[in-house]
Parts: sequence; structure tokens; C-alpha cells
Amino acid sequence: MNTIGRDYLTAIGAYEAVQKPLCDKDSWRLGFHIMPPAGWLNDPNGLCWFKGRYYVFFQYSPFNPKGGMKCWGLYTSADLVNWEYQGVKLCPDEVFDAHGVYSGSALVEDGVMTLFYTGNVKKVGDFNYVTDGREGNTVCVETKDGEHFEQKALLMTNEDYGVELTCHVRDPKVWKEDGRYYMVQGARAAEDVGEILVFESEDKRHWKRIQTLKSEKPLGFMWECPDLFELSGKRVLCFSPQGVEADGDKYQNVYQSGYCILDGDFRGDYKLGGFEELDRGFDYYAPQSFEAPDGRRIQIGWMGLPDIEGIYENPTVERGWQHAMTLPRELDVVDGKLRQQPVRELEQLRGQETAFAVNGEARVRTEGGFELWTERENQEEAFELQLGEQVLLRYLPEETTFEMRFLDQSGRGRDQRRVRLNGLRNLRMFVDTSSIEVFLNDGEEVFTSRYYPEKQESEVAVRTAKGSGKIWRLEV
Repeated sequence: MNTIGRDYLTAIGAYEAVQKPLCDKDSWRLGFHIMPPAGWLNDPNGLCWFKGRYYVFFQYSPFNPKGGMKCWGLYTSADLVNWEYQGVKLCPDEVFDAHGVYSGSALVEDGVMTLFYTGNVKKVGDFNYVTDGREGNTVCVETKDGEHFEQKALLMTNEDYGVELTCHVRDPKVWKEDGRYYMVQGARAAEDVGEILVFESEDKRHWKRIQTLKSEKPLGFMWECPDLFELSGKRVLCFSPQGVEADGDKYQNVYQSGYCILDGDFRGDYKLGGFEELDRGFDYYAPQSFEAPDGRRIQIGWMGLPDIEGIYENPTVERGWQHAMTLPRELDVVDGKLRQQPVRELEQLRGQETAFAVNGEARVRTEGGFELWTERENQEEAFELQLGEQVLLRYLPEETTFEMRFLDQSGRGRDQRRVRLNGLRNLRMFVDTSSIEVFLNDGEEVFTSRYYPEKQESEVAVRTAKGSGKIWRLEV
């Protein structure tokens, strides 16, 4: 690391030492989610298993809770539950990443972790920053111990991507397959259409573009944070398109995150299936996945969204910090549809257990963060779960619809989100001090949202004809 980088890290460390204790006094600080020590957090980056620990890098603007110059902070864990902050590891200290270390991924091979990311550069002048005035450079850097990093290497610039593209090419995801290395990057074409670029390499240093992945009909103007992997015999392409118009209950957020099943060969003839949203809630974007040492595909998303000013609020900004990560989720493909389940390691958090039966209505006391599980004998009957006077979850059989609705001001502008659902068999919910994650029908659909209660509710009401459930206090 050069002198600029060392000075940057010194300044960040000094600021965190003062600001983090102040942020930790906030009653909305989360109990079992990854958060920034101070300032702003967004995209998960460089997820991997390396030398006995899980690594989650994250885009981080420590000095400003509204965002700003991006670096990469790092959390590590031995069990996906207990996370330790390891400080900032990458910061903008080269001419090719001078205005931000943007999103990317990790590749672990032969005891070496290689990080790939987008080096952001914004020129000063009369530019529109779409077709000119901006650089999205592809950069890599290696580490043998997760602590000390070698010299950064510039791999590609905008001139290497293609003349038919705008300046917006970013977020490299890299993996090895059939003895070669592959990379996907999100892009905005000159005609304002989102797409994915595919590159190939023999040595991780010299890359050649070999393919462009597109939908049959345009889907937004930019595709961010691509992730391509094989799961249960299916090839899955995850990405976050910007500029998709709302369609009934679909695509209600300012930007979306979802996936397509890719049939064929991503290097040759292929066809993308329909785009499906990964999460139906208010706060979910830019997910990334990795393969755990036991073969599971685990995904973590940003529990937030960009560009929500004037739509809804995150009042923790006034308290010096903003945003968090979702719980780690295990992915699977069932009947051609991607499903998400909280990783099994989260059961370590379970403390006091209370079982309950529902015959019309059951009321269960809660305290602090908790996990709730409930199932029903007749999945086609009406269902309601109400968290105090704040949140209502309900299944409407006459509309075959499930909805999340905020009942008071704790949503800070968040109102309701809905999804078509042909019956509700079971529901699993994790509630932290200022977040809710709801998993329906063994992860067939998911709702993730932040909320900001003035007090922590102490009762959950479950209403259905006949059912049962359990609630666990989570020991943080």
C-alpha cells in the first residue's frame, strides 16, 4: 500500500475510534446483522471462505452516513453468526481507483485470495458521466493472509469493454470453470439497455470479452452486480437492473434485484428465462453469493437501496450511520425456482423457546430480537401475523396474495409490498431491533425491510383457523 493508502487508513481508524462508540449507543443498532462501524455501508463484496474463516468485504464510506468516497471494509467469521470487524482493507489510493473502490468479488486458489473490483474515476469538467467523464476500471489485488495486500494491478479500462457501451461497466464477478477463468460485469449499452458482459482468461490477468448476455426484451437501462453460478443442475444469473418500471405488485422499489434461469451455454448459444425478483420487501439490493466449504451456495444482500431520497427514510443517518447486510441465506433451485433459507448456523442464536398453538388467534410475548416459525394445517385459509401496532403480515386467499404492511410511522414512508402466492404453508421470521426478514413456504418468497420503532413491541398476534408455531429469543 502506498503513502496515500496508509494515510487514508490512519484517518479512518482515528475517526472510527471516536464515532463508533457514539453510533453504538443508538437504540436502532442491530443485534445480529453486519453493520458499518460508522458511516455508510452498501454492497457486499469479495465473499469467500479463506483459511478457515468466512470473509465479507463491504463498500464503506466511513466519514459520511449519506455515502461518499468508497473503500472496502471487512468482517470475518468462523461460523456465519459471530462477525468480527477487521478494519478497512482497500481504499482509493491509485490513479485508476481515485474516486472509489467499487464493487467486486473474490477468487481463492492455491492459498491466495485475489480480489477483483471496479476502480471508479470521475473527471472534472462538463460531462454527463454516462457516455463521457467517467472511468470504470477493472482492478485486481492479491493477499496470502487476508491482512497484507500486494500491489494493485489494472486489468481493463473502458476501451477494453466495447465501443457500443457507455462508461457504466462495473462489478466484476470471477470464477474458475473447465480450467479457465471467467468474469461477468454489469453494463449499460449506448442505447440505454442493461446487459451482462462475459470475459475469459487463462491467467487471471489478461481478459478477452467473449459474450454478451441480454434479455429478449429490454429490462431497464443498467444491470449491476452480476453473479452467475450453477445450482441443482441449473445455471442461475443474478443481477440488479436499474430503470425497470413498476408492473402491478412487481418492481415496486426504485431498483430491483432478481435472477433468470439460463438455458444453454453462457459462452455460446443460450436463452434467459423470465426475470424473477429475489426479495419482495422494501430494503434489498446488490446480492452476492459464494460457495461454502461444504458445497452450499450462500448469498448475502445489502439491506438497503440507493436513490431512495424522498421515497422513504433511514433515520439512523442523523445518528451517524446507515444500512446493514441481510442474514446469510442458503440457495437452492426447486421446480425451476430459486429458494432462499436462512443458513442453519443461525440456530446457534436460539435461546428461550416458546411453543404455541393457534385456533383462531394466539398471542405470544417477545423480548428483544427473535425468530418465529409458524405452519398451518390448511394453506389456503386466511392468515395474519401482527407485530404490536407496527407491522402486519397477511395472506389473502381470495386474492392469492401475501402482503407486508406497516401500520404506524415506524416504516418511515414504507407502506406495503405484495406478491402473488398460491397458498401459505409456513412462515419464518427474524426480527432485529430495526429489521424484519420474512421467509414464506420454505423460502419460496422473501420480504426484507428496515423499520424504526420508537419502542420494541413485546407481543406477536397470529391469526388463522388452525396452526402451530415456535418463537425463540435470540441471544445476541
